[in-house]
Amino acid sequence: MNTKTPPVSPDGQQAATAVLQVAERLYAMDPAWVVFFREVLGVDGIVRRTFGDADALMRFECSPQYARIREMLDTLRSRQRDDQPDREAQRVVTVRMPRSLHESLKSEAGDLRVSINTLCISKLMKVLESQEKRGLSGDRQHGPGGSDIPAPALGSKKVRIGADL
Repeated sequence: MNTKTPPVSPDGQQAATAVLQVAERLYAMDPAWVVFFREVLGVDGIVRRTFGDADALMRFECSPQYARIREMLDTLRSRQRDDQPDREAQRVVTVRMPRSLHESLKSEAGDLRVSINTLCISKLMKVLESQEKRGLSGDRQHGPGGSDIPAPALGSKKVRIGADL
């Protein structure tokens, strides 16, 4: 079995160079790392749109252009960490929910171009704000295990809500 990936073809080389140029232009704008990742390496990013099949993508991921894109991403991530030294420690909460609810949240987050995590935090904050305004924050009915949400139906999907990192 040959485990070596064939080199990028001349057409693939031109495409790899073009993708790198797009990534470099975006990098020059100093975006948040998640924006850079989404636009360049994400599911709908330039890399996946350009290298649509698995073989072409694998060849690109072995190229010096891809290595340079990863370096740019790493630099943006380290800048973000350096810019936020006093950032509050984050915790992870696991939420079990019906598959249909997960799919709905996933679709809504995709439409808004945010992570499911960001969408869920936003929705939780709105509920807490609404409860505070109505004075209901101390008048909750608790579900199983002390949660404010009833236990989900069978067939639920487990979702981790945590940092967007």
